[in-house]
Amino acid sequence: MTDPLHAKLERLREILHALGRVAVAFSGGVDSVFVLKVAVDTVGRDNVLAVTGDSPSVPQRDREEAKRLAESFGVEHLLIDPGEFGSAEYLANPANRCYFCKDALYERIKPLLAKRGLRAILSGTNADDLGDYRPGLTAAKEHAVREPCAEAGLTKADIRALSAEMGLPTADKPASPCLSSRVPYGEPITPEKLRMIDRAETFLREELGVSECRVRHHGDLARIEVPARWIERLAAPAVRDRLDAAFREIGYQYVALDLRGFRSGSLNEVIPLNVKRASD
Repeated sequence: MTDPLHAKLERLREILHALGRVAVAFSGGVDSVFVLKVAVDTVGRDNVLAVTGDSPSVPQRDREEAKRLAESFGVEHLLIDPGEFGSAEYLANPANRCYFCKDALYERIKPLLAKRGLRAILSGTNADDLGDYRPGLTAAKEHAVREPCAEAGLTKADIRALSAEMGLPTADKPASPCLSSRVPYGEPITPEKLRMIDRAETFLREELGVSECRVRHHGDLARIEVPARWIERLAAPAVRDRLDAAFREIGYQYVALDLRGFRSGSLNEVIPLNVKRASD
C-alpha cells in the first residue's frame, strides 16, 4: 500500500502526465525546483520549459542558482523581464503588490505556450500557500496557471521531505521571497532600494555566515531580522563595527537589529485583516 506522502506524489505525476508539455515559472526555490524536477522525470525534459524572471526584484544569487539547477536537469531555461517595473500599481507598493508582479510575469509567459506548443504554465504553489495571504494567487487564477502541488495536496513539509529523498539541493533551502517584500507597503519600489537590500543581505550571508535573514528597508535605516541566536553575535563589538561600516558603504545611515528576530513576511503584520480578506 502506498503511504500518504507518496500517494500525493503519484497524484502530482498524474496531473503532469495529463498536461504533457508545460512551462514552469521557475524561481529556483524549494517548490519550483521540486515541480521542475518531477515534471522532467514525468514528461521528459524536451516537454518542459523553465522560465525565470530577470528583474531587480530577484536577488542575483537566486537567478544564478536557478540557471545552475535548470542546467543540471538538462532542461531549456529562459530568463525573461517580467516587466513589473513598468506597472505604476506595482511601483506604488500596495498591500496586494504581489498581484501586479505575478500578473506581469504570467502575461509575459503566456505567448510562449502557443509558440512552443505548451499546454499550461505551472507554479510551485503548495497546499499551505492556499491558506496564506498571497495576492499572487489571484493573478495565477486569472491566467489559468496550474498549481499541481496544491492540487495534489502537497504541503511545504511534504515537498521538503520528497526533495530530500530525491537528493535535491534545495530540500532545506530557506525561503527567499522577492526583494520588494523588504520595503514597507506604501513606500515606492525602486531598483536602487532593491540593490541596496540585495547588497546588504549578501554581506550578511557571505561575510558573516547568516544563512537566513531579511534586511527591511526603512529609508536611510536598515532593520535586520535574523534568527534569535544571531542577534547577540551581530551585536558583539567587532562584528557590529564591520556591519555598520558595510551598511554605511551600501548607503544606509542607521542600522538596527530587530529584537523580535527573523519573521518571514513580517511586513504583513501591519495589514488589517479586512484588507487580507478583500484580497482573497
